[in-house]
Formats: sequence, structure tokens, C-alpha cells
Amino acid sequence: MNVAIPHDLGRDEVRRRLRENSHEIADYIPGGLAEIETDWPSEDRMGMSINAMGQMIRGHVDIEDTQLVFQIMLPPALGFIKPMVEGAIRQSGQHLIAPPKDRDD
Repeated sequence: MNVAIPHDLGRDEVRRRLRENSHEIADYIPGGLAEIETDWPSEDRMGMSINAMGQMIRGHVDIEDTQLVFQIMLPPALGFIKPMVEGAIRQSGQHLIAPPKDRDD
């Protein structure tokens, strides 16, 4: 599943904001109690491993010039929650790159 989040920031600024806020991704996983680990295999890709609902979900976020592209590989057992996951990604993706004054932390 791919979900694109448009932005009008430079790649450096998007990268900085993702690094600072990636710990918040678990807060947006439906069902709660998710654990997430992130890594940066390249400067424009953040890898993710999410343990939620007894399932391991892997994915990554690619930083492009005008959008972030979240690619999540849902296991077949979780295919039914795809619409919820897409909604959560859209909400969290916008939140993760919002300027500090627009964040409601």
C-alpha cells in the first residue's frame, strides 16, 4: 500500500522534521499499543518496523521533492484494516512534518 503526502518543504527540512517526530508514529496506529522502530538506510528513506496487533508490519517513507511516500506492507491477516491504516498515515504524515506552531503536542 502506498500513500503520498504532499509537502512544499525542502528535503532537508522534511528529513529534519521526520527525524525529530518519528517517535510519534506509534500514536497513530489503529488499536494502540504499537511498537515502532525506525532507521535511515539512506538520507531520503526512513525504514519502519511496526509491531501491532500481534503482527509485524514493515514499510518505509521516501522523501521526494514535493511529497512523502509511505509504503507499508500489510500482512494478509490485516488486509481488512487497510482503509484505517491509510487514514492514519494521512493524518500522521501531515502531523509529522507540520511546523512546530501547527502541532498540537
